[in-house]
Parts: sequence; C-alpha cells; structure tokens
Amino acid sequence: MVIIQLLIVNEVEDSWRDDDTASYCEKEMGFSDEEQRQRLLAAGDLESTVKVAAAVSAPDDRFHMAYMVYFTLGMGFLLPWNAFITAVDYFSYVYPAAPVDRVFSVAYMSSCLLPLVLIVVLAHLSAAAIRINVGLAFFTAALVFPPVIDAVYVRGTRGLYGAYDATVGAVVVAGVADALVQGGVLGSASELPNRYMQAVVSGTAASGVLVSAMRIMTKSIYPQDATGLRRSANLYFAVSIVIMIICIICYNVANRLPVIQYYKNIKAQALQQEKNEKNQLAVAAWRSTLWDIFGRIKWYGFGIFLIYVVTLSIFPGYITEDVHSELLKDWYPIMLIAGYNVFDLIGKSLTAVYLAENATLAVGACVARLLFYPLFLACLHGPEFFRTEIPVTILTCLLGLTNGYFTSVIMILAPKTVPIQHAETTGIVLVLFLVSGLTTGSIVSWFWVI
Repeated sequence: MVIIQLLIVNEVEDSWRDDDTASYCEKEMGFSDEEQRQRLLAAGDLESTVKVAAAVSAPDDRFHMAYMVYFTLGMGFLLPWNAFITAVDYFSYVYPAAPVDRVFSVAYMSSCLLPLVLIVVLAHLSAAAIRINVGLAFFTAALVFPPVIDAVYVRGTRGLYGAYDATVGAVVVAGVADALVQGGVLGSASELPNRYMQAVVSGTAASGVLVSAMRIMTKSIYPQDATGLRRSANLYFAVSIVIMIICIICYNVANRLPVIQYYKNIKAQALQQEKNEKNQLAVAAWRSTLWDIFGRIKWYGFGIFLIYVVTLSIFPGYITEDVHSELLKDWYPIMLIAGYNVFDLIGKSLTAVYLAENATLAVGACVARLLFYPLFLACLHGPEFFRTEIPVTILTCLLGLTNGYFTSVIMILAPKTVPIQHAETTGIVLVLFLVSGLTTGSIVSWFWVI
C-alpha cells in the first residue's frame, strides 16, 4: 500500500516549496529573482518570510523516507481502534449480553475528547515528541492487555463481565493514547508540505484495510467457535503490537531526517520572530492566537465534524448489527466493513491526484452527506429492493469514499490558512473537531436501536 501511495505522489507532488509557494512568490507577490526575494525578507512580513524561506531550498525527501514514516504513523494511531472493533466477534461471543460495538465506540471517542481539549489549550507548553512517544507507549499497553487477560483469566469462558469492564478500561486507555498520538502526528504533518498530511490520512485508511484483510483471512482459516475466534482476536492484537513498536522506532528516526528538520527550523525561526514582535507569548496572547486559529478554520472544522458524525452514526454499528443477508449470513458485515475500508483508502489517496481547493465546495459536500441517513433508513424500512445486499453495499462503499476524500481535502487545506508557527496547533484543533464528530456520531448510532 505504501508503494502505491508513493507512485501516486511521485506523479502529482504538491508542497509549499514548489507549487504552493512558487505560485505565491511569483504570481501573488510579483517577484521572481533573488534581489526581490531579499527585499521581501527584509521587510519583516512574518507570514511572507516563512513562505519564501520554505520555497528556496528545502531538502529532498530521499527515498521517500519521511513520506513512509508518516504513512506508517497514520496507520499506527488508528490500528488499535481497528483491532478492538475487528475483534468484536470474539468479544461478542464471550460477553453475549453486552452491545460491544457501541460501548467500545462511546468509550474510545469520549476518552479521546477531554485530553484533546487540554492539549489544544496547552499546546504551546508541551512538546509534540513527548506526547507522541507517551501515546505510543499507552497504545502498546492497551493492546497487550486483552490477550494477556484472556490468557490468564477469561480463556474463552463466557459471561465474565469483570473482564469485560477491564477490557473497556483498556479501550479508554487507547482513547487517551489516540488523543496524544493523533493530535501530535497530524499537528506535525500540518507544518510540512501537503503530501505528508496526505500520507498520514492514507495511512489511517490503510490500517482499516489491513485489519479487514486479517479478519477475512482468519474467518476463512479458523473455525467460528470459541477457539477460532480467540485465535483471530489474538492475531489482530499481536500484529497491532508489532506495528506499534515499528511506529515508535519510525517516529524517533523521522525527527532526524533533513526534510523534517528543515521545516522545524523554519517554524522555530517564525516563533522566535513572533515572540520578538510581541515581546512574549503570554497567556492572553496565546488565547488570542487560539481564537484567531478557530476563526480561520471554523468552517473546515464544521465540515470535518459533520463528516464523522454521519460516518460513526452509521459505521460500524449499523453495518454490523442492523442489516442482514440470508445469502452471505455472517460474512455480510465483514464484507461491508472491508468495502468501506477499501473505498476510504481510495478516497484518501485521490487527493494525491486531484485536490479540490474550493473550501465552500468541500464543506457543502460534507453537509450533503446527511443524505446518507434517509438512504440507509430506506435499507431498513423502505421498499424490498433497498433491503437487499446491492444497495447496502453501494451505499457503504460511497460512505467510505466520501469520508476518505473529504477528510483528506479538509486536513490538507485547513493548516495552510495559518502561518507555519501555528500549523501544529491548527492540526490539533482539527483533530478536536474530528473526535468531537466521532463522539457525537457514536452516541447518535444508538438511535438505530431505538
């Protein structure tokens, strides 16, 4: 999947140091030679200075190492959620009276939301590297817990709801880790050229495809009894733990890559200049900066919020519990989830080929996704044709495609509306909107039961 992404990105590369900043420098500012560049730099325009600096001599991403690292990190921070939700067959078997899908969704999203609020408020006082490394450690601990408690206590026995409560606790820990890692990684990618944000969001989709592929494989290989379901769940967690360790190594290597260091240095210079101009970045000044960021990206934030309200209120709860097929039987929800994940990856990859840069159009498309509600409702209570496999499958794939594409568009465009020294905070604020949408969507998903 990484190779496919690189082939696409090689064909269409957009970044601050080429398309965006070159057009900015030569078209909007009206200069093209070094003398005029130096004049602009001497003028003291902070935002213009940063854009020009980024355009001049950014180092190459040799062997696409930074791209692959951010793709892997994107895969990593969503993999724990995918592992928990994909092991639902086993958890539903051992805890038959619990609505596992929906409880996991609410527990994970709500435990992610509060830490994100704190991170946004304190972003200027905390280092992204520390947050990301602590979050990856929490992720690893949360993924180790379910197979350990299963091995020493549950052992396939049904109805041990004390273990269920402890597993929900592990989901909560994973949610806190998500806030730390996702906020940090997307914040860091916001400071870099567009292709790195595209790498992160494509990585998140690739994690879903990976877990779906494992689920299809394990369902084909293992018997669907207690032993087979247990082996499947343990495989999901084992693979996730390995990838989490790879993420820890990759992230700490990425910080030493020249292209990453280059943009970090630009940010540091811009921050220093801003501090010199404002004397100090006091609490009042930081509050003003936050309000300015919210003001600049509020419509992008609304769009990303709405995307995930719609998606999480339908997927995976509706897909796994509310639709049925006499033909495909228990394969039906598995194939629907796989279809969603594949088209989510396609959507997030399409921005490497074509990026819709019209913010009004992008946000309008997010609002238009509300049409999925009556369409999926028709698949439950509408004409008989709508209740068959074909309409549900098409709608599920469209849900994934639109989720992927417009998530990628908004996550790429929004950070470029602020100066680079505030791009990381902008990325974290976007994650706050995103997780707010996920939390709201996971709560709304209960209305399908009603």
